[in-house]
Amino acid sequence: MPLTLCVLLWAVDGQVRSLARYEDEVLALVPRHGGRVLSRVRSMPGEDAARPTEVQVIEMPDDAALAAYMADPDRVALADLRDRSVARTEIVRVEQVVG
Repeated sequence: MPLTLCVLLWAVDGQVRSLARYEDEVLALVPRHGGRVLSRVRSMPGEDAARPTEVQVIEMPDDAALAAYMADPDRVALADLRDRSVARTEIVRVEQVVG
């Protein structure tokens, strides 16, 4: 069964560009696992740092596809960049609401 994820990301202080570069690279891998990036937005400069720097909505075919994406060797190889640029990540399973 397809799953939809809302991904909230906070940048390490002063690392918004690095976070964006990291996300550019790892989100390019999502289609490899049958997924789609439905939405990707970034907070405006000067916004409250307590709020997420970037929010994404990603659709994956199932849990196995998500696990394969998370373990993708190309994604894992970027762990150092992630550690330097992403302070916090929250992933929430969501469902589409129409109306």
